[in-house]
Amino acid sequence: MGTVLDVNAGDWEQEVLESDILTVVDFWHDRCPWCLRLNPIFNEVAEEYEDKIKFVKVNVLETAANRELAVRHGIMSTPTLMFFCEGRPVGQALGFVPKEHLKKLIDDMLEKHRECMKQSTELET
Repeated sequence: MGTVLDVNAGDWEQEVLESDILTVVDFWHDRCPWCLRLNPIFNEVAEEYEDKIKFVKVNVLETAANRELAVRHGIMSTPTLMFFCEGRPVGQALGFVPKEHLKKLIDDMLEKHRECMKQSTELET
């Protein structure tokens, strides 16, 4: 891992919903100044959390299908970060997030992910 994947509506299911690792999705677009400020931070943190979490970006204005995907997930503004465990949303952050705040949020989400995985495993047995 360690890199940020550009995902669109066509590969959303495979890259996000079927991911077996905690996944954070940055819903953004290139006309959003706060999104552009968040981009380098998102990329830095992706390197720091390599192999622990999957980092994905969806440009909500790139296609109509991407816009529909964002609407379906309740995205009302950009940037919005949404965390997924086993295809289920487990948390989100709205707006620009400073690096230290993002790292704390990710650490909290990793703990939630452990609980999510534990519950998913328990349901299977």
